Amino acid sequence: MAKRRRKRYHPPGTLPGTLAAHAEAGDAPVRLKAFLYDAGKCEERTLSAGEIPSLAPPEGGVLWLDVGGLSDPGVVRAVGERFGIHPLALEDVLNVPQRPKVEWYGDHLLVVLREIRYPELPEQVSFFLADRVVVSFQECAGDSFDPVRERLRQGRGRIRAEGADYLLYCLCDAVLDAFFPTLERLGDKVEELEERVLVSPVPETFLAIRHLKRELLTVRHAVWPARDAINLLLIEEHALVRHETKVFLRDCYDHTVQLMDMVETFREMASGLVDEYMSAVSNRMNEVMKVLTIVATIFIPLTFLAGIYGMNFDTNASPFNMPELHWAYGYPALLLAMAAVAGGMFFYFRRKRWL
Repeated sequence: MAKRRRKRYHPPGTLPGTLAAHAEAGDAPVRLKAFLYDAGKCEERTLSAGEIPSLAPPEGGVLWLDVGGLSDPGVVRAVGERFGIHPLALEDVLNVPQRPKVEWYGDHLLVVLREIRYPELPEQVSFFLADRVVVSFQECAGDSFDPVRERLRQGRGRIRAEGADYLLYCLCDAVLDAFFPTLERLGDKVEELEERVLVSPVPETFLAIRHLKRELLTVRHAVWPARDAINLLLIEEHALVRHETKVFLRDCYDHTVQLMDMVETFREMASGLVDEYMSAVSNRMNEVMKVLTIVATIFIPLTFLAGIYGMNFDTNASPFNMPELHWAYGYPALLLAMAAVAGGMFFYFRRKRWL
């Protein structure tokens, strides 16, 4: 999360539903992988774009099409045509980043979430749920879906016996679970910066605090609307999401609430670090000023003595005489007197605990 992505808009006047790759999509080839499974078996296939029109869920089973990469709008268009996905929904897939949300389009729905895996940039993940079909779109290769894939391959748990809505829950849960390691690392950074503020309140520490606050704000922008999106899946009645699956979606909602608590706690701690830093810098400046003031205070009487004996008035014929000027031990006696004054003041400051 070293830099902040700016939203890429279409030029003004562009037709609704226009599909165009965003500026940061790159030119990496799009990866297509399909899982066709039912309660008894699971088939995993790597596809080409030309095989999309022939895709269909198995009899009584579920099809999961995972699209990795958004560099080719033609692939997104082909997926939309095959499964009847609304053009505006496909536009939201390519026009990243979108705010996490849930939208219903008649016989299918769109779920948009943000995936954050520290220290990488936030990545948009989009899901389409239709009758016995789930389509996922990711911005680039690498994701948090490997545990879901392993459960499908090995038949662990209830994922094969359930419908497409349960698969959607599993994928959303995997995205949300990936936030916890990120927040744990950010929490470690907060604790580390707390120690650095107390030990070394230098400008580099302040810049690290500001960078941490931006990272926490990025996570907050991903988690807060995700909570509203999952809640919408819970409260909206739709034939695609069964009541049995909503029990599991409530667990996802609980995760978003827990994540929000963590984010807000760390943000408050990071904001407090700024105050601690300013207080530490102020205290350090006060200590420096105190030392300088004490040094100046010690030298004030020494300067006074040096000024008196630096006037060089030879008044042998006057009753106002300075006999020390012609005394053989006048110079060392004055040095001893100055040392005694300085030592006495130093002892007094130590006794008052000003040093």
